[in-house]
Amino acid sequence: MSEDNDHRGDPEQVAVITGASVGIGRAIAELLRGDGLRVINLARRACPVDGVLSVPVDLSSGAGVKEAAAQLRARLPGGPRVLHLVHNAAAMPQDSASALDPASFERAMRLNVISPAELTAELLPLMAPGSSVIYIGSTLSEKGVPGRLSYVASKHAVLGLLRATVQDLFGTGVHAVCVCPGFTDTEMLRPVLDENPELMRAVLDMVSYHRLLEPREIAEVVRFATRNPALNGAVLHANLGQREA
Repeated sequence: MSEDNDHRGDPEQVAVITGASVGIGRAIAELLRGDGLRVINLARRACPVDGVLSVPVDLSSGAGVKEAAAQLRARLPGGPRVLHLVHNAAAMPQDSASALDPASFERAMRLNVISPAELTAELLPLMAPGSSVIYIGSTLSEKGVPGRLSYVASKHAVLGLLRATVQDLFGTGVHAVCVCPGFTDTEMLRPVLDENPELMRAVLDMVSYHRLLEPREIAEVVRFATRNPALNGAVLHANLGQREA
């Protein structure tokens, strides 16, 4: 194995990805599957990538997390192995400090923050040294915008999860990283921009390369993060360079 812990040709390694049905999650699944990892998608919908095992679960509830963990333990017998857990599933409701739906806010915090924390705790006994926990944050993990209160608050909390995880796993050989994508051309963002051409222009004017990121570009950063324990605790912004407001 090379210094960067290249995954190719190592069938013993497993990647568990939440929300790998579409977008960034799907791109991560495709890339890691191509590297020869066994890839498992945890989501309500199946991942269309050949060779990816989809476990249908609703991660917006504690019961769903417990069910997912039980199914994974049944499918991964034989003790700990190198396992890369990628927390990608997320909710992005439209809300604000003056127009907040508590139920929607609670769901966003559950899916974006609480469920990743619970799933990590459930799966740690399966994770041998060399494993990783990758949190998918956002540019909005470290800044705010109007109209996305729940998303901004939850993605800020993801950074807290990362930093606490690094401290709690000190000395275990399991590293944790937070990858923070910028504006990415996904099924979550594209409809918002398509219905508002002015917003699309404003977004592109903020980006140095004047384009949206492709999901595969983020997937490549995630793959790099899983391979490199030197990044333990790192917050990796992948946003093509953005103009500061």
